[in-house]
Amino acid sequence: MERWRLAPSNLDFEKDERFARVCEALKAGQLVAVPTETVYGLAADATNGLACAGIYEAKGRPQFNPLISHVESVEAARLHGVFNEDADKLAAAFWPGPLTLVLPRRETSNVSTLATAGLDSIAIRVPNAPIMQALARATGCPLAAPSANLSGRISGTTADDVINDLEVHLAFIIDAGATTVGVESTIISLIGEQPTLLRPGGIAREDVEKVLGKKLVRAGTDDSAPAAPGMLTSHYAPRGYVRLNASEVYEGEALINFGSAQLAGQDKAAAVINLSTEGSLTEAASRLFIALREADKATTVGIAVVPVPEEGLGEAINDRLSRAAAPRT
Repeated sequence: MERWRLAPSNLDFEKDERFARVCEALKAGQLVAVPTETVYGLAADATNGLACAGIYEAKGRPQFNPLISHVESVEAARLHGVFNEDADKLAAAFWPGPLTLVLPRRETSNVSTLATAGLDSIAIRVPNAPIMQALARATGCPLAAPSANLSGRISGTTADDVINDLEVHLAFIIDAGATTVGVESTIISLIGEQPTLLRPGGIAREDVEKVLGKKLVRAGTDDSAPAAPGMLTSHYAPRGYVRLNASEVYEGEALINFGSAQLAGQDKAAAVINLSTEGSLTEAASRLFIALREADKATTVGIAVVPVPEEGLGEAINDRLSRAAAPRT
């Protein structure tokens, strides 16, 4: 594996000879870890079934769990998904950005059926990440890129997180420091009669509803045939248990705090990590997976988490925490 350290402000990366070698690796079916604005993605050519199989194998991910295809532009997305009026509105408002649309798949799309888990729909996104856009444009293919972590474990927001989980599977990792949004994209399905929120993420439900002029239906979990990533009941799991809405800290637990809360037993916690001392949900979202990983390193017993408000990005934060806390098989 080769590590390419890339300053976030460097937009001349296409002139670097390593960019061409990364493109060659992707076109050869190899895996590359790429930073986006949300989390690091484990990228492969979405049109190459063997490359997509390599993603599932590296992550230990169930093959019934579809992958998001990342493209460089709305025009490129239209080659693979069938847009309706709602899709047009959301793409205009939020792309490039942390929004994934699940759309009817075009019959002419060359995205592998392994990437779509055999469904008649496709999950597609234009990321606000110049390096990912440039790779998709230069290779001429959508890039399947789920979060770069072992399946069910905590998503990676730094290159070191990714290396710890997946180093032996990678041809390259592009290291651009910590990601800015910190939670995965919001996923909206436009397959049925009503727009449906499949996964809360980096764009708040309220902002999506304002653009659409109507309420979103909220989908439940699906452990048998999920329509999109992040819908499995148990996900983002540390080694020990996760205890939500904690009002005290038990012996051996690490504490994930929010704001200025002071809990009984906090002084004896294995570690105290604050998502945001100022009570900012935006900062809390950007630090969530970092906090879970830090707490996971501090204790194997369990992690206590204080209540986090449900509004705005709090919906995405609480979604990830509830899946981290779910019973595991």
